[in-house]
Amino acid sequence: MHGFHFFIAASRGPEVSRDRPYLLQRRAINPAKGNALFQLDHITIAADNLHDGVAYAEAALGVSIPVGGAHPLMGTHNHLLRLGDTLFLEIIAPEPAAGPLSRRRWFGLDDPRLRAELAVSPRLVTWVLATDDIETALREVPHAAGPAVTVTRGDLEWLISVADDGSMPFGGAFPTLIRWPRGPHPASRMPDLGCSLVSFEIAHPEAELIGRSLRPFFDDPRVQLSAAKRPLLSATIRTPQGERRIQ
Repeated sequence: MHGFHFFIAASRGPEVSRDRPYLLQRRAINPAKGNALFQLDHITIAADNLHDGVAYAEAALGVSIPVGGAHPLMGTHNHLLRLGDTLFLEIIAPEPAAGPLSRRRWFGLDDPRLRAELAVSPRLVTWVLATDDIETALREVPHAAGPAVTVTRGDLEWLISVADDGSMPFGGAFPTLIRWPRGPHPASRMPDLGCSLVSFEIAHPEAELIGRSLRPFFDDPRVQLSAAKRPLLSATIRTPQGERRIQ
């Protein structure tokens, strides 16, 4: 993977502090020393139920979002929209048909407060970065939450960082980490509907701390962090109908 630029900039929102916008400078990364270099992998919309989540995303983006599948370990199912050869948008929700689970669901989906919020409206809840060495990343990246858990969807199997209680660092403003099996990225096998990511914006009261943790490992000009009084994730996606914004 190659280096990227990673910005912290003032947000368009009314509650953002604009007095200290700055660019996080790229640092040299030496994989031989165990450093992990990340790639933006996917962004995730969560919903109280999948029907509402898909309807929310399709109304915002103006495209039909294909079915993904089910995750038996986590008791969830999803739809997936390709945003590039190695990038996609996920809409995820608890699966009503899932039986008793051996653990808490990922993405905070068993948290009563989040479920109450999602019952009002689906929303972007987190973002996911890919790495070739998830175990090293979980040891070395400050605030990354593990352990790495093996998850399946159909015949696809991967490792993803999930805290035992299902919670997300910084409420989802800090990324989840994933390691796919070797071979073509799953997004490359999704239908290409002509959509791509223009920008992904993370507003959070602790944006500076999040940025300091990630900047040795990740640079991407599409990803912007900004200080704000309340957390908010939003994305601008280029579609056949033009650029659309979703949060």
